[in-house]
Amino acid sequence: MIKLALHYRKKPVVIEAMQLNFKNRDKIIDFGEGNITLTWRDGYLEGAYVNTLEGVIYATYGDYIIRGVDGEYYPCKPSVFEKTYELVEDIF
Repeated sequence: MIKLALHYRKKPVVIEAMQLNFKNRDKIIDFGEGNITLTWRDGYLEGAYVNTLEGVIYATYGDYIIRGVDGEYYPCKPSVFEKTYELVEDIF
């Protein structure tokens, strides 16, 4: 039997993330350090444009916005986020 792919495990890396919602709309702007632009429709928070290493990606309401280990930003759907990350105690 020939192996086509090797198996890898993700290294335990601590990231920072915030969920895009109305409750933290002001905090997410500070968190984004100029890399996140919120979008509104009829007075309601609809989503955000996120400057990523691959270009601008649109995050919808409820998505998580992650700041990676090198300070890069990217959005992540809640279903993927919850399978990939777990909350850690404040390490600082």
